[in-house]
Amino acid sequence: MSTLGHNQGLAEKAYRIRRTALQMGQVQGQGYIAQALDIADVLAVAYFHAMNIRPAEPEWEGRDRLYLSIGHYAIALYAALVEVGVIDRDEVMNYGGDDSPLPMSGMASYTPGMEITGGSLGQGLPIAVGGCLGLKRKNNPAFIYNLMSDGELGEGSTWEAAMSAAHWQLDNLIAIVDVNDQQADGPSSRVLSAEPLHDKFRAFGWHTQRVNGNDLDAVVAAFDAARNHTGKQPRVIICDTLMGKGVSFLESRDKNHFIRVDEDEWDKAIAALDAEFAA
Repeated sequence: MSTLGHNQGLAEKAYRIRRTALQMGQVQGQGYIAQALDIADVLAVAYFHAMNIRPAEPEWEGRDRLYLSIGHYAIALYAALVEVGVIDRDEVMNYGGDDSPLPMSGMASYTPGMEITGGSLGQGLPIAVGGCLGLKRKNNPAFIYNLMSDGELGEGSTWEAAMSAAHWQLDNLIAIVDVNDQQADGPSSRVLSAEPLHDKFRAFGWHTQRVNGNDLDAVVAAFDAARNHTGKQPRVIICDTLMGKGVSFLESRDKNHFIRVDEDEWDKAIAALDAEFAA
């Protein structure tokens, strides 16, 4: 599935996820847009290459699940769910509004395709461990993909879950760590460094890969290797990403964890993204 033509198709999906996220951000004039831009390639591979889903049946029992531990990345996941057809595109203009099914932080009870309510960081991986145990007891062959951030690795609950996943040989668990080196208080590496991540996850008994999360070829190969790995162990893909990817003036901002974008900059950001994709 990793042919040039296929990956060109994924590049278009990633571009459209970024563009849809920018359109939603424009509705509120602010948000976690830099994260949406950095993780778009990973979400494109997850939803349009790796995961077994039925967009018309978001609660199909046999589906692979993506757990968004980092609830503030909801704008990115909404954009992916719009592109894959789970969420109606008309909802984009209601993002963050009263009675909208797209609240600014992900809530499972509000949004089709949102598997868990995230936001209290460090909870996604423990929930995923429980979900994977449940799937095994049902003899359900589905995978759970748990998307979390490098900032979450400062939470002890994450490492307790990592230890538990290896103990229970959860080979149906694929964790994805977005390493963009940014959190609310500054660079993650300065607030509380979790490195060396590859060595730590491997020491905890995980099948471990580390890739450039904005390189589609590398991300596709990593997702395939994680899914096809035959060892009785959980898998993790550590993805190094660039905040604001695809919009140069957002990439270069020093503080871009939560961005307030000037009104005239939204159209400029979309135009810059369009130009980069067309180049």
